[in-house]
Amino acid sequence: MADAASQVLLGSGLTVLSQPLMYVKVLVQVGYEPLPPTLGRNIFGRQVYQLPGLFAYAKHIVKVDGRAGLFKGLTPRLCSSAIGTVVHSKVLQVLCPVKQEPVSSLEQVLKETSREMVARSAATLITHPFHVITLRCMVQFIGRETKYSGTLSAFTTIYREEGILGFFAGLIPRLLGDILSLWLCNMLAYLINTYALENGVSMAEMKSYSQAVTGFFASMLTYPFVLVSNLMAVNNCGLAGGLLPYAPTYSSWLDCWSQLHKEGNMSRGNSLFFRKVPAGKRYVWDERRFR
Repeated sequence: MADAASQVLLGSGLTVLSQPLMYVKVLVQVGYEPLPPTLGRNIFGRQVYQLPGLFAYAKHIVKVDGRAGLFKGLTPRLCSSAIGTVVHSKVLQVLCPVKQEPVSSLEQVLKETSREMVARSAATLITHPFHVITLRCMVQFIGRETKYSGTLSAFTTIYREEGILGFFAGLIPRLLGDILSLWLCNMLAYLINTYALENGVSMAEMKSYSQAVTGFFASMLTYPFVLVSNLMAVNNCGLAGGLLPYAPTYSSWLDCWSQLHKEGNMSRGNSLFFRKVPAGKRYVWDERRFR
């Protein structure tokens, strides 16, 4: 119980600290660009037109809504973090055997990864409604709406307008991305520990390698799933950020994926620094976006 409580507190602290970053990332993912490109220098020192980075974008939000504006959607996100941590911990306790077996074999790695997959998936499934509300609270910045002004009232609004399925908009690509990331990282860590290192390592050490690999590979390989999931969570929900000109009404997440791929936007929002102007597109001031 003490471990779970400490994990919840730690997770809540990290959630608060990372809230402004996620807020900016979500608005960029939707395609909202309130500031025009400016002439700057890339990492090689060459002059190029760049889009505002994290700090310039955050400064604009503060100018419009004040410092508190950077923390829109924080309450449902804190709920999601806390509930997800507890569910993840409880599921692992149920799945993990009392007697721990040796962890040097591929079979044990597969068992551990399968347990972690079930625990993560359960946490994601249960907390996804809070994730949807978080994203919609953030996207309201675009149209200056107040439709999702509170967590409880947001539940009522979504149920009234979209039914139960509205709480799980974007769930499938989110689950797929999480599962793919987990298996790729754990299996790659196993290969490294087994064939690239001289001596075998424990499961705890393997997890440290997995975490390091996840930070690099998950952001590259599974980011499109994150992007599609977030866009589907706000698509056609009555907010300006989920309607034209920012997005058409997608028939499914596969349709969203296909259209983003055709437009060359599969990595939109992946980087919040040294952001390049999209090739072949022009900035439309009235719409605050590129087309």
